[in-house]
Amino acid sequence: MLKEIIIAIQSFFEAHTFIRKHRLWKWIVIPGIVYTILFVLGIYLFINSSDKAVSLLSRKIGIEGWLQREANAFLSFLFLMAGIMLRLILFFFYFSLFKFLFLIVGSPVFAYLSEKTSAIIEGKDFPFSLTQLLKDSWRGIRLALRNTVWQTVYVMSILLLSLIPLFGWITPLIGLFIECYYYGFSMVDYSLERNKLSPAASIDFISHHKGLAIGNGLMFYLMHIVPFIGWVLAPAYAVVAATLSLYKVKAGAMGYEVTTESRISNR
Repeated sequence: MLKEIIIAIQSFFEAHTFIRKHRLWKWIVIPGIVYTILFVLGIYLFINSSDKAVSLLSRKIGIEGWLQREANAFLSFLFLMAGIMLRLILFFFYFSLFKFLFLIVGSPVFAYLSEKTSAIIEGKDFPFSLTQLLKDSWRGIRLALRNTVWQTVYVMSILLLSLIPLFGWITPLIGLFIECYYYGFSMVDYSLERNKLSPAASIDFISHHKGLAIGNGLMFYLMHIVPFIGWVLAPAYAVVAATLSLYKVKAGAMGYEVTTESRISNR
């Protein structure tokens, strides 16, 4: 898995050269600006709502009053850390919902950009088909919804764990890797669909190549460290990088694809 994470990270740097060389900026900047506007609005709403939610929960279960009566500095520290971890997990949960909403809205652009990247790599032109584009977009939407449901289940479990002193401090890291995996999953799937893998086969494939998804999602998140420019470039770079990374493992991947499809057809 580590090797595939490295491949996914390298592909992000190669995506920049690829986009610049083939002048794909118009497919990068426009959806990126839309994403950035939605991202800023989303963060503003989160900051205003998350603190109120955590404070309300604390008052409802009586933690604040109990800590005041105990007047224990160590207990106060533990619950302060638990509150911080809880806010971080809530952020990941909120961001995951926002992210998949954007994936649903931007699915047609991402499907086309992935196809365009493949056409350039293979040196041939894939005839534009509105029917195929809509089909790819609908598949992307269905998988995004499926991933949202599963990710919500995992995040709810992590939310409960975050309340456990000491152990709960590692939950944001767990939440981050879950976020990375499911975002990268959606990016890689655009290429898998073009290789004729069914949704079930795609899920099976990515479960055996988690490194590609985690590495892609990790770089997507790291790009958010750079204000505005990173936010604009992150979504489309993730699509191109996912396509490039899949070509790097294509020899092994295609062999697995045949095995997977055969196994599914025999069920």
